[in-house]
Amino acid sequence: MRFVFRLLIVLPALPAASEVASATAAEAPRWNILFCFADDWGRYAGAYHAVDRTPSPNQVLKTPNIDRVAADGVLFRNAFVNSPSCTPCRSALNSGRYFFNTGRGAILLGAQWDPAIPSFGLRLHDAGYHIGETWKVWSPGTPGDAPFGGGKFAYESAGGAFNNFSENATRLTAEGLPLEQARDKLLADVRGNFDAFLAARPGDKPFLYWFGPTTVHRSWVKGSGRALWNIDPEALAGKLPKFLPDVPEVREDFADYLGEIQAWDAAIGVLLQRLQEAGEAERTLVVISGDHGAPGFPRGKCNLYDFGVGVALVARVPGGKPGRVVDDFVNLMDLAPTFIEVGGAKLPDKLDGRSLLDVLRSDRSGQVDPQRTWVVTGRERHVDSARDDNLPYPQRALRTNDFLYIRNFKPDRWPLGSPKGVTDASAPSAAELERQTFTAFADMDASPTKAWLVTHRAESQWRTYYDFAFAKRPGEELYDLRTDPQQLTNVAEEARYAEVRREMSDRLLKVLHDAGDPRVVGDGETFERPPFTDVERRTRPAGAPRRRRGD
Repeated sequence: MRFVFRLLIVLPALPAASEVASATAAEAPRWNILFCFADDWGRYAGAYHAVDRTPSPNQVLKTPNIDRVAADGVLFRNAFVNSPSCTPCRSALNSGRYFFNTGRGAILLGAQWDPAIPSFGLRLHDAGYHIGETWKVWSPGTPGDAPFGGGKFAYESAGGAFNNFSENATRLTAEGLPLEQARDKLLADVRGNFDAFLAARPGDKPFLYWFGPTTVHRSWVKGSGRALWNIDPEALAGKLPKFLPDVPEVREDFADYLGEIQAWDAAIGVLLQRLQEAGEAERTLVVISGDHGAPGFPRGKCNLYDFGVGVALVARVPGGKPGRVVDDFVNLMDLAPTFIEVGGAKLPDKLDGRSLLDVLRSDRSGQVDPQRTWVVTGRERHVDSARDDNLPYPQRALRTNDFLYIRNFKPDRWPLGSPKGVTDASAPSAAELERQTFTAFADMDASPTKAWLVTHRAESQWRTYYDFAFAKRPGEELYDLRTDPQQLTNVAEEARYAEVRREMSDRLLKVLHDAGDPRVVGDGETFERPPFTDVERRTRPAGAPRRRRGD
């Protein structure tokens, strides 16, 4: 079907990145770039509690290295991924395009990279940068890590045990190694791989290094937050998001998640120290972020609520003013033109993102660019078999300072996948739901929280939480963030919000139409047909790096 809409309110006119001349090599800063990009991290770091001062897990979390980068540089309060799913997010990030403009990069399982789409890493390589990556850049998909050379620029010879941090640290301590030594042993992988990258650098060429561990991705060891990082789950009482049951099992699960984030922070500390030792810290742009929200929790990964698409973004800019907190809305696809402009390379055509270089170089806090007041996010397919016929759950959303509007194009479908064995009368065992993602609701990772929600679904005091996670959703959702920052109450059908809903819908559809989103142009059915509904052949190509379960 073709969507028809009235354009009553028009978004501020934003020039396409390809219409803005990039700096010449002589004018560009040509900084080194250290890009640290985590799986499933969300917006969790101590620095965010320092600026928001609201009850949250950030009060419990300790991230001294990320916090130091924020203090020395800039913290973005409104950074969002384009899609809350690993591969589509990374397709947008690498290309600077909306995820829906990356061909089969718009889906997770079954993704294929189109080699005709330029990527920032290869652009910088062509512009004379020494580039390298460790672990995950673009995955799962075929060819693996294609937008960064398909493994040609990988530095992983020191090992990858850090990627399964809690599993390996638990094993090492069980074997008798003191905890601090176990941590150091795993962090040695991080340093060794970065050392190899620096050693391979020709002369004093500027460099781009992508550090992409899968540490924060599930699965992790139950109880590891306390055992490895001394995080008391009971310290989270009263601080969890309101759509999570504040019960011991969920608090422990979230404490374990925070432990994985603290491991991620420790690895960043290793890189920052090595950068200082190499004498490169003062001429290196450090950017730290992640690919979407928390896995295995309601409204996180695979959701367009802030818990799913809102992410941390901090940067330390050479010569920049420290301690800045910026309110500009950032879509992570903006990083591709930013990095290209830093390196003085030519911006490719068909970019949807806009460079952040002027914002990074500014000395201002608050709203720096008056045009950066909104972002558009979306999703199509995550797990291929989550729904019958391998169909997606198509969504798009417009996020402004005051409102979140979500359009669910197929509200008859299950948003997190089909219940399968979950009925009113029966369900798979808690053990299965903790460990096997595909058992039910396959677009939510297996977890103790998932198991708890299903197990307690029939109890009246917990049914709302179960529905927050798994219930079908209406065609339109609208949340008034001025009174409902955690997006708990859908006001789309309330008469007093009718004008806001119509305006937000019109604005969203205009952006999508202007960007050529296949979901709203033509017959709107592109993502409903092969190859986007093909089944992924779950085999690992020869030579592909080994990833954590779930990647």
